[in-house]
Amino acid sequence: MGRTHAFNLLAAILIGVALWFVFNLHPVWWLAWFVPGLLFALALRTEGWASRGLVALAVLIGMASTFGYLRQVMPLPVAVWVLFLLTLLWTFIIGSAARIVKSSDSAWTVLALPVIAVAMDTLLAHLHPDGNWGSLAYTQSDMLHVVQIAAIFGVGGILFLLMLVNSTLAWVLVRGPRLRGSGWICAGTALAVLLTLGYGKARLVHAEGVSGGSQLFGVAAIDDYIDGPAAGKADQVWAQYAAHVRELARGGASLVLLPEKIAVLSKPDAEARKSWLAGLARDNHVWLVAGLGVDDGKERRNEAWWFAPDGRLATNYLKHHMAPPERDFVPGHEFPVNEIASAKYGVAICKDMHYSNFGREFGQRDASVMLVPAWDFDHDAWMAAGMTRLRGVESGFAVLRSARNGLLSISDAWGRVFAEERSAALPGKTLLAGLDISKPSPTIYTRIGDALGWACVVAAGVWLTWSYRRRWTMRSALAEG
Repeated sequence: MGRTHAFNLLAAILIGVALWFVFNLHPVWWLAWFVPGLLFALALRTEGWASRGLVALAVLIGMASTFGYLRQVMPLPVAVWVLFLLTLLWTFIIGSAARIVKSSDSAWTVLALPVIAVAMDTLLAHLHPDGNWGSLAYTQSDMLHVVQIAAIFGVGGILFLLMLVNSTLAWVLVRGPRLRGSGWICAGTALAVLLTLGYGKARLVHAEGVSGGSQLFGVAAIDDYIDGPAAGKADQVWAQYAAHVRELARGGASLVLLPEKIAVLSKPDAEARKSWLAGLARDNHVWLVAGLGVDDGKERRNEAWWFAPDGRLATNYLKHHMAPPERDFVPGHEFPVNEIASAKYGVAICKDMHYSNFGREFGQRDASVMLVPAWDFDHDAWMAAGMTRLRGVESGFAVLRSARNGLLSISDAWGRVFAEERSAALPGKTLLAGLDISKPSPTIYTRIGDALGWACVVAAGVWLTWSYRRRWTMRSALAEG
């Protein structure tokens, strides 16, 4: 192996190690702004199968950080297959963008990487059963000034900016700052970043001046699942939930949110538990939301029961999008909202909120608050909570989330977290926090949806077709010459 090959191999391994902390379920946010750019630069410096192999190696090392989680939620062969597909996806994105850049000296090719990345992210979000889970856009969930751009373009806007910065870095590293167009590329990228941060700052300043009716909310979660080994704890768990509801109601909570699928019950047991929860809401004069599974022997349903302060069942919501362990559950199709103190509230269950178009449905229904019972897998607690918060930024609503094996959180329509707590086993954890519920102001994203993403899909298709034809023409010319 020559010096150059050894250097490239070492570079791929080191970049892969850095990508471990980018693709991680609790990523280091600032690494996402330049590590993919280093990999893109490596792809631009190398050719053919050597280039693809180096990119695949680096991506595989980085993606391996999620393997423990994949293994937790799916069988080993499926987890291996998913890891392979994720590696193939990013190898395609990096490799295709590199092909376009190599096919032209135009400065516009700096857009190839962001366009293709957003195009693939959009296709996954709309066509894949698990959506665009793992999108690099979610690495920025805590960066409030950056994520406000989602109110215009959705997560595609965040991803486009990230990849534009990475692509510019690769361009400068490989082609040098003195080449034609480099100055315009750097200036344009810097302007895009400054405009994004300026918009984010303005939006957050506006948020500080928004007034609304202040409401106290309670959130409670107990990690113990009333099934299998914990079945003997059923009475203890339900008694503790009752104690939490009473405590939160005494503290002034007008609404209490419990987590997803506290138990999976037979139909008779479900009806009995429904009556018990209705009484709990009525006795404590609170709106109460609790997640339960129902198995009537014919089908299994993941439901959220939403009780009014008079004990009436206001909504029986059925989860739309199933996590891998519950693919045999029947999906729902409704987007219910209830009015509480002149504000509209929606309800969703866990994975439902991983989809931008799902959150947009509630934005179009003028929801001010989303109530989200959830059940996470420990490792994905930060990522799941961050994805859910971004739905609020995109479509203009606050989010209350109660997650077993995850995070209890209360955030507003700008993604600001007002209260957060890690869940725990018996006796569990609670949150009691106030939130100003203002009249919703529909975001641009609520109106236009993934317009940027679909534009990138079209642009990527045209660009890739052009690059393949150009490469074929060049090869034919060389063969004839």
